[in-house]
Amino acid sequence: MTDGVFGRDGGHEQVVYCQDPQTGLKAIIAVHSTALGPALGGTRFYPYASEQDALNDVLALSMGMSYKNALAGLDLGGGKAVIVGDPATVKSEALLRAYGRFVESLGGRYITACDVGTYVSDMDVIARETRHVTGRSRDDGGAGDSSVLTAYGVFQGMRASAEHVWGSPELRGRRVGVSGVGKVGHLLVGHLVEAGAEVVVTDVSEAAIDRVRAAHPSVDVVSDTAALVASDIDVYAPCALGGALDDATVEVLRARIVCGAANNQLAHPGVEKLLDERRILFAPDYLVNSGGVIMVSDELHGFDFERAHRKVSALYETTKKVFALAEEEGVPPVTAADRLAERRMAEVSRLRSILTR
Repeated sequence: MTDGVFGRDGGHEQVVYCQDPQTGLKAIIAVHSTALGPALGGTRFYPYASEQDALNDVLALSMGMSYKNALAGLDLGGGKAVIVGDPATVKSEALLRAYGRFVESLGGRYITACDVGTYVSDMDVIARETRHVTGRSRDDGGAGDSSVLTAYGVFQGMRASAEHVWGSPELRGRRVGVSGVGKVGHLLVGHLVEAGAEVVVTDVSEAAIDRVRAAHPSVDVVSDTAALVASDIDVYAPCALGGALDDATVEVLRARIVCGAANNQLAHPGVEKLLDERRILFAPDYLVNSGGVIMVSDELHGFDFERAHRKVSALYETTKKVFALAEEEGVPPVTAADRLAERRMAEVSRLRSILTR
């Protein structure tokens, strides 16, 4: 347990290893902070090379959720879970329900949702064993696919970034490179095309590329992320897995803005300073990609799409606020975003110490 420590070095409140040999379930649930409320974060289903890789990922992701939920103005803490294995081969009803039992055992300290490798239909199965699950289907009273508002939130963050760099939120005529056109990326492409942007994409999945081409024939395609990063683009949108921005990538990146849906885009501490030195504006990932968690959290109050949409639209102003604070304090935007999130966690946690009758 941590007590009154808010910051990137503050530690985690709880880490739970979950194993059920009969179904093949191997999972880790990490609760980073419940300072603002129950820890909400998705379940990632991924074939990690080792248990240590899975642990490293869930620790980083759960910490990111604390900051994401705080900056989004939600009364929710940060948590995340990973299930180890290839979802295409080992996912089953029994495994998901066994996982749901472990979520239920935490008594509401952790609320799960979709992430890489898990879908709305999976949340409906998990919900047969636990009340503490969001991102369910509309038929079951949930929000449905949260990728819809995740993509919309990234688009709003990109508009705010464009206004900060070029003086206008208009993206018409700007060339935007999207790396990863899966759940969120392909929806972001739709917003960009509608806004009049020139879009170039890449993805390791040919099926994902084919889907984008079919929907948006004007979109260009390049062979891989390295080619995309080195190309003549105005905005780079990493929308696949984390670690997209390392020293080598920043060195060759030609975009003026980085704004994408992927979590944990900075490969290591210090990359944000390299971006600043090169005058590349970085829209903090956990801020602009928070549309999904805003959407699924609305289920806790009886889901209303219009209400959730309004909350996600506000990310435009929040992103501008982060950029303004960064300039005022002379720090990279990610540092400014961290400070805003940490202040909110500390202030609300202090208020919770006030006795009530």
